Amino acid sequence: MKYELPKLNYAYNALESYIDAQTMEIHYTKHHQAYINNLNAVLEANPAIADKPLEELMKELAGLAISEADKTKLKNNGGGHLNHSLFWELMDPANSKNETLIEEINQTFGSVEEFKKLFNQTAAGHFGSGWTWLARDEAGKLQVYSLPNQDSPYLKNHTPIIGLDIWEHAYYLKYQNRRVEYIENWWKVVKIVG
Repeated sequence: MKYELPKLNYAYNALESYIDAQTMEIHYTKHHQAYINNLNAVLEANPAIADKPLEELMKELAGLAISEADKTKLKNNGGGHLNHSLFWELMDPANSKNETLIEEINQTFGSVEEFKKLFNQTAAGHFGSGWTWLARDEAGKLQVYSLPNQDSPYLKNHTPIIGLDIWEHAYYLKYQNRRVEYIENWWKVVKIVG
């Protein structure tokens, strides 16, 4: 299976003034494309796994019959592709609220505001590059946590629901070292929880 960039449902400037067009274009066409190119190279070198869905490969990574070097490449680049694909979808300004998810967030965290507070603190407190997640664990419970680099919740057998890219390339042109401002403003373009 050969992977390609998912289609964006909006223009690079559609998220202005919270996410600038230049960052969007570079992030999408350069960073995400590089993950896809590297992912496709790993799959081409390992045809026995090439047709399995990427989510399954992430879940089964430790047991795959490929070299440790290729496992690392698959984790980094497969995770990068999965993570970014969800990220673009979440920020689609045409998304509507997910009332079922909002209700579940209210039950789990007390309110959407309390959830966002925990999510933001987790993202701001993450050292270095990575992602902050709202994910569903194996028991179906919602959890908030951060993972380093391009690690995917699928590696933990969790299903990602909301993911925030906290690598500097996601925000540095506009926000420089103001990660907290980026995190807070990001919610203004995420419509899934309003």
